[in-house]
Amino acid sequence: MPETSRRGLLFGTAAVSAGALLTACTSNEPKTKEPAANNEPAAPDDKPGKKVTIGFAGPQADHGWLNAINENAKSRAGKYSEVTLEITEGSNDTAAQIGQVQTLINKKVDVLVILPADGKALTQVGLQAMKAGIPVINLDRVFASPQAYRCWIGGDNYGMGLNAGNYIGERLKDKKNAKVVELAGLDNLELTKQRSQGFADALKNYPNIKRVARQAADFTVESGQAKMAQLLQAQKQFDALWNHDDDQGVGALRAIEQAGRDDFLMVGGAGAKAAMDAIKADNSVLKATVLYPPTMAASAIDLARALGQGKGVGGMSELEIPASITLYSAVVTKDNVDEYLPTGFS
Repeated sequence: MPETSRRGLLFGTAAVSAGALLTACTSNEPKTKEPAANNEPAAPDDKPGKKVTIGFAGPQADHGWLNAINENAKSRAGKYSEVTLEITEGSNDTAAQIGQVQTLINKKVDVLVILPADGKALTQVGLQAMKAGIPVINLDRVFASPQAYRCWIGGDNYGMGLNAGNYIGERLKDKKNAKVVELAGLDNLELTKQRSQGFADALKNYPNIKRVARQAADFTVESGQAKMAQLLQAQKQFDALWNHDDDQGVGALRAIEQAGRDDFLMVGGAGAKAAMDAIKADNSVLKATVLYPPTMAASAIDLARALGQGKGVGGMSELEIPASITLYSAVVTKDNVDEYLPTGFS
């Protein structure tokens, strides 16, 4: 198994999510479970436990990854007969999302899972929930204060860039004066800056490689196509492209095909099923994608259930769930794509 595949199995990638750690400990246990030593609380398992109502508030699902977040949360909650999921409609308007979270607070849900449209803007309502005695699982976009959540779980944007850069670096390490270009996401988002910084830091390990151009797109198919067309027109020759997002990558691939270019390799980002299918087919410039797994939402539900039932995390000795979990950004290639395909999102 490639190194990226082995490491990716740690948290939230491949068929094993971070949430699987919460249940994996039961797979080899005898049917009759011995009491925990020293009266330690048991780790959660699939057996029904204390009833828990989980409130879930996320942004509007206007992007493939965000839709996958909602689907992962609903699917995981449906696995547990004792879990009731109160899910909001979702909104990219911060005032509307604040109102949705306040409604869940007023319903006195046991635990809240919040993926804020804007972490800073939603911090106060996270604090409000915590002060009301409702613990918060902060999903992905982090609040401005750690007092606003009990546990944060999310992806590694810097790691995405780092792993994309190292993959490209290894592919081009023997090529003299290699050139790479970058198709970034929205530049006003901190996550875009982190992905670009990770990519830049990785390339420092390869003095023979130079980034010659960068364009920022909008995480949409249309923007990916338009910005990629500009890059192709301006750069008549380069060796590799890193695209931050597989949704905008659909447009980027259209522009590449229209230009008749196949003289470079492309690495995507996030882990869309369409990207994985293209990697498996191996009939385009797209050779890899770096995961930002939406399975984090399923893991957040597992953490919320454990928190509501006063349990810890399977495979860990601590009595409580962790304060934070950062998922690993594995690189999916033709060599390991079958392993990761089940996590691909539409």
